Amino acid sequence: MSLELPPDTQKQAVASLMRYCAAELDGDISDIQAIGLVKFFLAEIAPSIYNRGVADAQTFLRDRLADLEATCYEPEFTYWPKGATTRRK
Repeated sequence: MSLELPPDTQKQAVASLMRYCAAELDGDISDIQAIGLVKFFLAEIAPSIYNRGVADAQTFLRDRLADLEATCYEPEFTYWPKGATTRRK
């Protein structure tokens, strides 16, 4: 599965990367270089981040499902108190 960004998001990522290079690396890069770097990051690094997010979501859901009975439990037959054995005559 390849990870892709929507066109607007990719444009923002390219602009942000170009700004970062200019501000932090004291060098300008072209649009084509920035697009190439974004594609590299998506191919090389993004799958690790994506997989970590999926693993975190699985852990979160597994924990919630394990506690489902305590979270979503309603006692049954509580109208009559336990041990009440009064009989009508």
